[in-house]
Amino acid sequence: MRGRIWTVPNQITLLRLGFLPIFLILISYEHYRWALAVLVVAGLSDGIDGLLARKLNQRSSLGAYLDPIADKLLLSSSFVILAFKKEIAWWLTIIVLSRDVLILVVAVVIILIWGYRPFPPSLLGKMTTFFQIVLVFSVVLVAAYPNPLLGSVKQVLIYFVTALATVSAFQYSVSIARRLSSPAPPAS
Repeated sequence: MRGRIWTVPNQITLLRLGFLPIFLILISYEHYRWALAVLVVAGLSDGIDGLLARKLNQRSSLGAYLDPIADKLLLSSSFVILAFKKEIAWWLTIIVLSRDVLILVVAVVIILIWGYRPFPPSLLGKMTTFFQIVLVFSVVLVAAYPNPLLGSVKQVLIYFVTALATVSAFQYSVSIARRLSSPAPPAS
């Protein structure tokens, strides 16, 4: 990874961060169809920036941090704004955000104890994030285009995401407890 900052993938990621306030404003004023369009563009830009980083050999340290931050900001703020608009329940938002806070706190503790160490997400963690994205998309889609079938799918996703977030948080907790109870690796 190089120290380049203004790569094309990083610019696309920054653009995606720019979509965040637009998306939140559209949701807050209940312009769900426009919000859905912004969400689709943000999702496509997420895929494109990763693809370009690999194909153009433009991976960067900034991009390695910025991309997941952009994803988490969009996802977390989506849950909060959709809960404010009563499109999803607060209890679900609290579970999702609590899991993210747990992971963030644990990452900080690991950095403080051992210094930076890669902490790749588990398959369960990736599944949880994927289905959270699918849920946010479904919620906005149902708000934009009310449909009983889509509403039923949304309800199933709500409980599925709840289960995944809970199990994933437990898995991270156990994994971290094991990591913290083992001796610190020698300094390199």
